[in-house]
Amino acid sequence: MSGTSADGIDVALVRIRDGEDGFSKLRLLAHEAFPYPAGLRRAVLAAMNASATSTAELARLNWRLGLAYAKAVRVAQERHQLKAALVGCHGQTLYHQATTQLYAGERFACTWQAGEASLIAAELGIPVVSNFRPADLAVGGQGAPLVPLLDYVLFRHATRGRVLQNIGGIANFTAIPPGANPQDTLAFDSGPGNMLIDALTLKLYSKTMDRNGRIAASGAVIAPVLKAALKHPFFRKAPPKSAGREEFGREYAAKFLADCRKISKRPADAVATATALTSTSIAEAYIRFSAKKMGGAKVDYIVSGGGARNRTLMRQLAERLQGHGCRIATIDSFGMPAQAKEAAAFALLAWQTWHQRPGNLPSATGATRPVILGQVSYA
Repeated sequence: MSGTSADGIDVALVRIRDGEDGFSKLRLLAHEAFPYPAGLRRAVLAAMNASATSTAELARLNWRLGLAYAKAVRVAQERHQLKAALVGCHGQTLYHQATTQLYAGERFACTWQAGEASLIAAELGIPVVSNFRPADLAVGGQGAPLVPLLDYVLFRHATRGRVLQNIGGIANFTAIPPGANPQDTLAFDSGPGNMLIDALTLKLYSKTMDRNGRIAASGAVIAPVLKAALKHPFFRKAPPKSAGREEFGREYAAKFLADCRKISKRPADAVATATALTSTSIAEAYIRFSAKKMGGAKVDYIVSGGGARNRTLMRQLAERLQGHGCRIATIDSFGMPAQAKEAAAFALLAWQTWHQRPGNLPSATGATRPVILGQVSYA
């Protein structure tokens, strides 16, 4: 898995089998994280939602990413002395348009994840499942989120509600009411996760992230900017919905920073306000769209992704969810390290595809029906 933050590649080595209840059983064996080389990360960020680039640049990036994914899987296997039978590769999202727009006389949605799967299969000698999102888009879904199948398989509970909150570049969560079946599961993107925080930290401090939320903790939230930002139409839109750099990328970050500078010249205040936007939009999304579905049950609110390591963000999220029956925890305490979760999800989706089983949850993506996801590239 490589997410919208474009910071690198996460590899999860998992063992999957059929369970007695008809759902897969998944066990994490090992996981590794590999930062992108600086030149590759620059190329990825330049290509994401780019207003102009070249076909040669995109073709080269697609194949270069394939080499990077193959190397990551190879090294992970060698370090843990394991041999995979199948690879699920999400690829690097360069563009994701979840809703229909007019182009060349037709309206349609579209998505593109780069990383040449045929090259990965050839390099590793292992079949590869890739290109997961288009099948869901083709039947009216948003192509996201796709992680909810893993959330349901691992975390459903008979008496407690479970919320699986991922804070990557974009923030998304899966809400599973107690005793739920898959179609009771609700999941959607709530808005920016680390994306805006990282963009401002890079611009203002030449750092790739606000480690542990220290910068945000030293600043003050600019209330008028936060209030105005929360009026963005995406936050009020009912699910299903998904977001990416198209909504909250470089153009959004530039305007957000300009709005902050009209009131405060302190860089830390801008980062603090971006952090407050992430925590507030997450909490409001849960309260507005999901809390009632829990039926008054106690809720384990389980956080994963890079945002789980941002102490300021986690403190704010806990404060904003007070009074809603939520117990905040990180996913590590439930036996699935935060950095491994999304990679494990696409391993599960690859297993589903290999066995010709659907991988999307229409209740999460808005698709008209369950479909088999992805394409297989043979070694």
